[in-house]
Amino acid sequence: MVNIAISNLQKKLPIPRMRIKRLILKILKEEGVNKPGYINICFTDNNLIKRLNTKFLRANSATDVLAFNLSNKKTYSTVLADIVISTDSAISNARSFKTAVGDELLLYVAHGVLHILGFDDHTKAQAQLMRKKEKEYVN
Repeated sequence: MVNIAISNLQKKLPIPRMRIKRLILKILKEEGVNKPGYINICFTDNNLIKRLNTKFLRANSATDVLAFNLSNKKTYSTVLADIVISTDSAISNARSFKTAVGDELLLYVAHGVLHILGFDDHTKAQAQLMRKKEKEYVN
């Protein structure tokens, strides 16, 4: 069983903790992950996510999601991950795409979990697959 911890370091949006936990467990089940582990999710603002993005990925900009797979890459016997999500990005993108902010947050959670499971979005084909899976899991 994967334990899920949710931290909320922002005050702009309420965080639907149970929906998030159910979504993560659904993704893990559907993707065939049956290992124990821990996934920590932190909701924050653009200032903190920009600092983390600069420090760890050397990209001096805010982003919507950062996902860090901390699992032992030799054994993969457990799932260990930290996911950081910007609620500022969710608010901004919800306005741009005319979607609900809560749905944007759930898409970001799905995106982060998929990254942890090895999915990438560096190429157009990879990005299309991730978008498809995100939408399937959130809807």
